[in-house]
Amino acid sequence: MKTRIRELRAKTGLTQEELARQVGVRRETIVFLEKGKYNPSLKLAYKVARTLGSTIEEVFTFEEEDLA
Repeated sequence: MKTRIRELRAKTGLTQEELARQVGVRRETIVFLEKGKYNPSLKLAYKVARTLGSTIEEVFTFEEEDLA
């Protein structure tokens, strides 16, 4: 999975800590999401996308092998 969290977070001026607080997770979770090392729940993906002013599809990209 690839994400645009870092890019979109920078555009909105949010730190990892601020984004984490707004979506109800620890900062480390945001770090793992940004690195593509953690697959979020649908609820978390929605909260992240909404907070960043985007859609889930704009924030997260799943490769074919991710979906197999």
